[in-house]
Amino acid sequence: MVRLLIVGDVGGCADQLQRVVLPALDDPDTVVIQVGDLIDRGPDSAGVLAIVREHLPTGRWIQLIGNHEAQYLGIEPFWPDRIADADADLLRRWWLTDRLRVACAVRAADGEEFLVTHAGLTVDAWRDLDEPVTATTAADLLNTRPEPLLWHDQGPLWAEAGPHLYGSWLDAPVGPPFGQIHGHSTIVSYQRRAWACPERIRARSTVDWDSRHTTTRISGARFIAIDPKHGRTGASGWAPLILDDAMLLT
Repeated sequence: MVRLLIVGDVGGCADQLQRVVLPALDDPDTVVIQVGDLIDRGPDSAGVLAIVREHLPTGRWIQLIGNHEAQYLGIEPFWPDRIADADADLLRRWWLTDRLRVACAVRAADGEEFLVTHAGLTVDAWRDLDEPVTATTAADLLNTRPEPLLWHDQGPLWAEAGPHLYGSWLDAPVGPPFGQIHGHSTIVSYQRRAWACPERIRARSTVDWDSRHTTTRISGARFIAIDPKHGRTGASGWAPLILDDAMLLT
């Protein structure tokens, strides 16, 4: 059993990692899972990558790919500001050596299993994987980097939480076989402290305004969104998702 810290999008805000996440690694039983989008938007993408580079070899930092990292791994660039060539090369090395993953699976203390990805697995993406029934199988399949699913605009790097992810599962004739934890987007505006989703999603959801997490229940499964929306300067308050007495499945 370990203590899992699942960290949402960082977006170039190295000071947020330094202040909130790194002190937790003083506990040798803590493992960090970061869901991607390390870079862009904030002031110090290079600093973020330096932190991850230091901690990846320890085996206590699991790094997932986000759509912003994908710009340097084969898709058409979309962000106007480019990271340094050395940092782009670092991302490519991580990808080629499997240090940068698409997904992982975890089991919480209450036994619920979660698939962890950058943006979530929609119903259509789940079907493209031949409908895996466990989070572990789904993660293993995603880590084979299936194309074109991986780069699809509603795939696990790009799906929007409300219309694509939650909406697809609400409309599906079957319930989700496992829970999901994701970053990339959310169903609220933290800045305005307001909901930004249809009522059918709002009615199933709760929000932790201080930690900047939302939880949406669909047929008994929990979908937990953890993108804190740091913007260009970093959120004034937020927290990683903490799962005590958890198990890393893959």
